[in-house]
Amino acid sequence: MQVYEELKARGLLAQVTDEDVIKDLVNNGKATFYIGFDPTADSLHVGHFMTLVLMKRLQMAGNKPIALIGGGTGMIGDPSGRNDMRSMMTNETIDHNCECFRKQMERFISFGDGASDAIMVNNADWLRDMNFMEFMREIGVHFNVATMLRSRAYENRMGREGGLTFFEMSYMLLQAYDFYRLYCDYGCNLEFGGDDQWSNMLAGTELIRKKLGKDASAMTITLLTKSDGKKMGKTAGGAVWLDPDKTSPYDFYQYWRNVDDADVLKCIKMLTFLPLDEIAEMEKWEGAKLNEAKQILAYELTKMVHGEDEAKKAEEGAKALFAGGGNTDNMPTYTMSMEDARDGAFDIVTILHKSGLVDTRSDGRRAVEQGGVSVDGNKITDFKFTFKPEDLKDGIVVKRGKKKFCKVNA
Repeated sequence: MQVYEELKARGLLAQVTDEDVIKDLVNNGKATFYIGFDPTADSLHVGHFMTLVLMKRLQMAGNKPIALIGGGTGMIGDPSGRNDMRSMMTNETIDHNCECFRKQMERFISFGDGASDAIMVNNADWLRDMNFMEFMREIGVHFNVATMLRSRAYENRMGREGGLTFFEMSYMLLQAYDFYRLYCDYGCNLEFGGDDQWSNMLAGTELIRKKLGKDASAMTITLLTKSDGKKMGKTAGGAVWLDPDKTSPYDFYQYWRNVDDADVLKCIKMLTFLPLDEIAEMEKWEGAKLNEAKQILAYELTKMVHGEDEAKKAEEGAKALFAGGGNTDNMPTYTMSMEDARDGAFDIVTILHKSGLVDTRSDGRRAVEQGGVSVDGNKITDFKFTFKPEDLKDGIVVKRGKKKFCKVNA
């Protein structure tokens, strides 16, 4: 099975401009393709994960990736699917975030000077010092405002208080110009991105056609959503990051270990490199066997992002808590300070709060009173319950609810 057919079989493809053309490009290693990343944080997150996996699949088939960092467009921010306007960042923040992105991408794709080696390009190189009047004369003249306003990229913002600013509306022109520049400078003949980017991507193919009389291609990938339609990668505590300092390898593992039964096989098919015939056998699994599938998913993805050693540690930590075995040293840990003690002891609410298992002391008290807290497997129902420092010498496993826990020592 060639790469295009595999992408379809895994449910990764959503829309394409011309299937025969794109199939020929990617199956024969003739695609120089790009995907854009707006540097709105100093780490990529789970929302980018499927994109990185697809870049890796295409590169393995001999195609050349271009990772376009939005050092210029990031100063505006893509309004697609948003109800509010993004906050503006400084050049220094954007440049720092761009460097962080490259380090994370190197786990997925190979950068270098070879024919299929990836390159990283920053659109700040042509956008930050652009002459506005020249841009309007050369690029703006090719865009019809009525057509732009009908696109999905703007529909959410148009219906909200404050409407759509020209600042945001210009994003489509800039993304189209990115594709045009990459086509001219690097021979980029294919753009891909999330399905919510379709209008912006078509704008790029149209600009290339109008300016150069050439054809370029675009394809979108299925957005990574849960069975309820919501995007994956969000928790009560915020985004699930690829940076281990923002989301620990253990917490990353646990996120995938705890996906819904209805989502686990879809995630394995879309995100892992396990063979499709092996996955087809898993699709017959039911009941308790789905827990095994979740463990496979969590391990495979943690290995890809954080390496095999961290994946093994996360797996052992999970077994220590949920299966009654393994090494508790691989769990998330927190060391209490004697400054947090009261009368020489630590109360359970303080332990919950300081270890990050709850956001506030009030949350901690409610969790205890509602029976959602246990220590070493024993439920704690008295929010005044205390532990002496010597009780924490070897560490205690504090659990809040079904999924949040920490090894606490002093």
